[in-house]
Amino acid sequence: MTGRLPFLLALWVLAGPAMAEAAVEHPAECRVAEHQVENNFALPQVTRAIAGKKLQVLVVGAGSSLLPGPNGGKNAYPARLQQALAAMLPGIEVKVATDVKSRRTAAEAVKALPGALAQAKPALVVWQTGTIDAMQAIDQDQFSQALDKGINMARSAGADVILMNSQYSPRTESMIALGTYAENMRWVAVQHEVPVFDRFSVMKLWADLGTFDFYATTKKLDMAERVHDCIGRLLADLVVAAAKPDAPPIEEGGANK
Repeated sequence: MTGRLPFLLALWVLAGPAMAEAAVEHPAECRVAEHQVENNFALPQVTRAIAGKKLQVLVVGAGSSLLPGPNGGKNAYPARLQQALAAMLPGIEVKVATDVKSRRTAAEAVKALPGALAQAKPALVVWQTGTIDAMQAIDQDQFSQALDKGINMARSAGADVILMNSQYSPRTESMIALGTYAENMRWVAVQHEVPVFDRFSVMKLWADLGTFDFYATTKKLDMAERVHDCIGRLLADLVVAAAKPDAPPIEEGGANK
């Protein structure tokens, strides 16, 4: 640990109570899935960025990181993540940039990553992937290699990484082997010691509890906006908890603030 890092961590500890008080209470529909959010690994670059009062985040994703319509950008989870982080980190300049393209595999995302990293200069990369790889039955080894390469590339650029797996849909659960790719992602994440935001399990819990009806054909966009809002909020919980050096891991029963 460098001589400057302990000083930065001390600043975080002193600022912690104020940050916790400023956190916005999540809606009940979001809170029921808080225990699905695991904080297993630290985000040291995010800790440094917060101590420096400026946090740049880059979301790399595919189609499920988007929402349609004129307000789709501000209602999709990357924008909701920025809003939630800003509320939880008063006095910190938070900006979430996106590099999102529909139907993009992990390998294709890696090809575009150098330019996105150079432009955004993030302290954190949130990488949502796996769905298109599963749909196209991409070789598991190739998928793992793409994840390895992307994580190493982001870290070489000075960024922490959070991996995010596929969204849950009861309509496609039996048709696409999403679980296999999610397990592959988790194994790669453990090897690299990066957190995984388990979006699939969060959304499946909502479906099982009836929190959101993913079969519904009415008010579909309204529900999608609420789901994205919750994803952004829960993802912000993970970012803040993993960046706090003295915070205990998120355990069953709720996310640490």
